Amino acid sequence: MSGIQIRLAEIIEALSKALDLTEGQPPGHCIRACYIGTHIGRELGLPDSALQDLYYTLLLKDLGCSSNAARICEIYLADDLAFKRDFKLVDGSLGQVLRFVIGHTGMQAGLAERFRGILNILQNGGEIVTDLIQTRCQRGAEIARMMRFSEAVANGILGLDEHWNGGGRPIGLSGTEIPLFSRIALLSQIADIFQASGGPEASKAEIAKRSGTWFDPDLTAAFARVAARPDFWEILRSEALEEVVLSSEPGQQAIMADDDYLDDIAAAFAKVIDAKSPYTSGHSDRVALFTDLIAEEMGIDAEGRRFLKRAALLHDIGKLGVSNSVLDKPGKLEGEEWEQMKRHSEFSELILSRIHAFSEAAVIGGAHHERLDGKGYPRGLTAEAIPMEVRIVSTADVFDALTADRPYRAAMPIAKALGILWEGAGQSHDPVCITALERALDRTAIEKKAAA
Repeated sequence: MSGIQIRLAEIIEALSKALDLTEGQPPGHCIRACYIGTHIGRELGLPDSALQDLYYTLLLKDLGCSSNAARICEIYLADDLAFKRDFKLVDGSLGQVLRFVIGHTGMQAGLAERFRGILNILQNGGEIVTDLIQTRCQRGAEIARMMRFSEAVANGILGLDEHWNGGGRPIGLSGTEIPLFSRIALLSQIADIFQASGGPEASKAEIAKRSGTWFDPDLTAAFARVAARPDFWEILRSEALEEVVLSSEPGQQAIMADDDYLDDIAAAFAKVIDAKSPYTSGHSDRVALFTDLIAEEMGIDAEGRRFLKRAALLHDIGKLGVSNSVLDKPGKLEGEEWEQMKRHSEFSELILSRIHAFSEAAVIGGAHHERLDGKGYPRGLTAEAIPMEVRIVSTADVFDALTADRPYRAAMPIAKALGILWEGAGQSHDPVCITALERALDRTAIEKKAAA
C-alpha cells in the first residue's frame, strides 16, 4: 500500500459508475458522456489543459446527485432512482412535465396521499425543483474541490442544469454566462440518455430540437459534426469504450494519485455516500473513527490503519444503488425491500473491486454484513472465511448504527449499544473487536476527564 502511485483517471472512471447508480442510469453513463463531451471540446479546438478539466467535469458531473435523493422520495412519494432516470427524458415543456408529475407521484401511495403530493408539486413545483437542483449542484462542486479539482471543474458541475435561454436552474444563467464545461456536460448527458433509450438518431434529433433553448447552438453544431463521423457511435456503444476513454485522457502527462490523494478521494466519496439519506449523515466518517480506535487498540500498524480507514469510508458505497424509499423506510423492510437493501454489499464489492487502489477494500465492502455464525449476507460466510479487517469494520459499523438515529428508532446510549454487541459476541461479532472498542471508548473518556 505505501508509496502507491495510480492514475487518477482510472480511479475516477470507476467511481463514476457509482454516480450512475444514484442517478438510475445504465452503467457507464458518465464515461459515455465523457467520450461525447471531450469530442465536442476537441472539435471546438480547446487546448489540452482545458480538455483535461473538461474530462474530469464530465466524469464527475453527478457528484452531488445523492444529496437530493431523500427529498425526491419525500416530495414525490416515489423511488428516487426510477424518478431520476425517467425525468432526464423530459424536455421541460409544460405538457411533458405535467404528464411526468402525474405519472410518477405517489404511485405506491394511497389516493389521498397521492392527491396531496400532486397538488403540492403543481402549486410549488418551480421552487421545489430549484431547491433540489441547487442542493445537488452546490454539493457536487464542494466535493470536487475536496478532491483537489480546479475551480473550472467545480464551476462546471455547479452550472450543469443551466440552460442557454436562461430557463434552467438554480440561478437562471443564460448564454455565455454559463460556464463552457457546464454547457458541454449538459448536452453530452442528454445525448447519451437519448442514444441509450432510442439510438443515435433519437439522440441527434433531441439535441437539434433543444438547440437555442437548452443548448448553445455552437455546441449543437459541433456535436452534429462529431456525430456524423462513421466510427463515433460504434466506439460509444462498444465494450472497449472505457479503455478508449482512459487511454485518451487529455493533457501532456497523466495525473497520478499518491497515498495522500487516495485518502482525500475516499473522504470525499464518503460525503457522496452519506448524503444519500438524512439518517446516514456522517456515518462513514464515524465508522472510520471507530474502526481506527479498534485498530489502534489492537496494535495494528500505521499502514494497516490507513487501509482500514479508507475501507471504512467506502464500505457503504453500494447504498448509492438503493432507493431511498427503502433506505429511509420507518418500518421493517419486507420481501423485495429487504432484498434491495442486502444488495448494497454486492454493489460495494463490485465498485471497489474495479479500482486497483481500493481493490483490497472490496472484500470489506462486500462482507461487512456477514456474521461469524453464517447468518449474515450476502454470502452467509462463517467465521473462518471472515478476515479480521472485515470483523473490525463490521463492529464499528454496527456500533455506529446503534448509537445514531435511524428511521425506525432513536439513537441508543453507548452502554446499551455495547450491551447489544456483547449479546451477539461470538455469533454476530468478534469479542476481540468488541473488547478493543470498549477499551478505546473507556480510554477516550478518561483522556477527556484528564483534559477537563
